[in-house]
Amino acid sequence: MSDKLSPIINSEALIQLSHSKTIVLIDARAGLNAQENYQKEHLKGARYVDLNKDLATVDCNPKNGGRHPLPSLEKFADVLSKKGISPESHVIIYDDKNGSNAASRFWWMLKAIGHEKVQVLNGGLQEAIKAGFPISSEIEQFEQSNFPVSNWKLAVADIEEVEKARKTNENIVIDVRDKNRFDGLTEPLDLIAGHIPSAINVPFSENLNEDGLYKSPEILKEKYNAILGDINSENVIVHCGSGVTACHTLLAMDYAGIPIPKLYVGSWSEWSRNDREMATKN
Repeated sequence: MSDKLSPIINSEALIQLSHSKTIVLIDARAGLNAQENYQKEHLKGARYVDLNKDLATVDCNPKNGGRHPLPSLEKFADVLSKKGISPESHVIIYDDKNGSNAASRFWWMLKAIGHEKVQVLNGGLQEAIKAGFPISSEIEQFEQSNFPVSNWKLAVADIEEVEKARKTNENIVIDVRDKNRFDGLTEPLDLIAGHIPSAINVPFSENLNEDGLYKSPEILKEKYNAILGDINSENVIVHCGSGVTACHTLLAMDYAGIPIPKLYVGSWSEWSRNDREMATKN
């Protein structure tokens, strides 16, 4: 690998960098009571981003783009500026679900606007606390910045492209949800259990070792090269339930030195609400 900044940073390296003025630490926990949990305890200096309010523009009907559609470029630029993130910032993001919560989604979004100085904390909040990173319940003070955003530079796939891709041998559609959801045995979030026909299931959890840390780039590279075979990553579409956890696998592939495939942002939450063909248990 070249001098390119690794998309993953470990807690020890974060501790060494933590006093740098260019570091912007971001808490991207999501789910029930996430912001309250942040206010009770977060890594000292971390600023909070909200998955629903900052990293998506949530429509009342997930049929239109899924449960977490991307925000407009203007809205995202405003979020970055209000969080004090500038084009010079070295952004380090964590959550409490090994990067699968919203840390990898924010990483992908920053990469998608061309920001290269962004990393996800390996093992997240728990690993940093274990390594001795100081925690705080204080309201973090920081100055706002100006972050102009012009366009999304990473490729996304819409529902029509997925429809075409699933019917050819030149494309691979990867579903990163756990096997029970893919198989249609359970569905905790969407209306119908099942998967996009011809998609393959590669659960994001397979990116991690038993300690909840990312496997080595070498292991991940071997794994995904075997899955992709002779298909170029530009012909690979990765999705999940709502375009969040899929970014965990895009991060893993980037960590492995594989070009980042396309993200299907709408994912199963959109597909399953649009009268498309579905593979279900029944």
